[in-house]
Amino acid sequence: MDKLLIRGGKPLHGTVTISGAKNAALPELCAALLTAEPVVLDNVPRLQDVHTMIKLLRNMGASVEWDSDTGHRLTLNAGPVSNPEAPYELVKTMRASILALGPLLARFGEATVSLPGGCAIGSRPVDQHIKGLQLMGAEIVVEHGYILAKCPAGGRLKGARITTDMITVTGTENFLMAAALAEGETVLENAAQEPEVVDLAELLIKMGAQIEGHGTSRIVIRGVDQLHAPREPHAIVPDRIEAGTFLCAVAATGGDVALVGSRADHLDAVIDKLREAGASVNAINGQLRVTMGTRPIAVGFRTSEYPAFPTDMQAQLMAVNCVAQGSAKISETIFENRFMHVNELVRLGARIEVDGKTAVVTGVERLSGATVMATDLRASASLVIAGLVAEGQTVVDRIYHLDRGYEQMEAKLRALGADIERVK
Repeated sequence: MDKLLIRGGKPLHGTVTISGAKNAALPELCAALLTAEPVVLDNVPRLQDVHTMIKLLRNMGASVEWDSDTGHRLTLNAGPVSNPEAPYELVKTMRASILALGPLLARFGEATVSLPGGCAIGSRPVDQHIKGLQLMGAEIVVEHGYILAKCPAGGRLKGARITTDMITVTGTENFLMAAALAEGETVLENAAQEPEVVDLAELLIKMGAQIEGHGTSRIVIRGVDQLHAPREPHAIVPDRIEAGTFLCAVAATGGDVALVGSRADHLDAVIDKLREAGASVNAINGQLRVTMGTRPIAVGFRTSEYPAFPTDMQAQLMAVNCVAQGSAKISETIFENRFMHVNELVRLGARIEVDGKTAVVTGVERLSGATVMATDLRASASLVIAGLVAEGQTVVDRIYHLDRGYEQMEAKLRALGADIERVK
């Protein structure tokens, strides 16, 4: 099992290119199931979750070919799909596999999808997906760990008004894809507004879908009989969480880094907090430039749905607070188990007290290197940031979590001057 070996204390300088967003790539790979024509996606990140999704689609019969010249472009042809099933063996490591449910139902009239696995950060129930698709006429039962779904007699889903009990990103994405080929109009109330949802909607529109209101809490989809491949390759939106992670790394270590391919307008809440912490963050010529010359100031924040502060950035900003001046309160409102990184940060010398969904971080002048264990994707990123600023040597174990969502993170950090290497 691979580990990361980090010798901390070095500020970061240089330029880093931000990869395509994992959380946009996964639903957009599934969107290719909605047509028999080859769909070309660009800026696809080479991540473990992406490879798992590709394996899942190939298992259904789809062909997926990477463009060897670009390295981040692929062509997905779902024309040969003959097995509309997502088995447990491929689903157990990745919750996003539930995204195959909507498009399989819409195009093939049936789907068998295993209940998903993934990070152990808390309950992410699929009941909202099931309820929404049932409103569209789907007949669904859950047995032996599988969701068994069929379209109503007549073979097509029907348009419906769907109001979810809570904002759900993957639920919104599943309904978008299912409604694109449904009969009539579907209205999504309480819809997720994340940039990745907007990017999926833009891809579907290029394929011929009729969608309005994406990026707001109310989305209207008018179903069409057939979707087609986009005329041009669709470039996946940059990964705002990867960009935010690098911004936090510079805020913690100090330095001056330009982020190429990032979108400042997708990171308003994160940038506001980093500026409050003392960092200079500016959008210049399509890049984000972050500079930090002093010890950060502790900042409090509360996670919530987009456009508020993202839960996927909570652990990384907590790592910045660990070496900041003063104390700050962090409230986690999305996932109940998303403070699992706290005990590992404490092993590095951080001062953190947790009470339910609230953590109080009191900054220390320096952290001390130690061996720590990643517990989920974003927790692993926080441990890397803490290791970059800690005195001595830090070993981050179980970095397969990191590989699920960050493309060559150690290579990118090494290019910025960090002393970091992967150990087999």
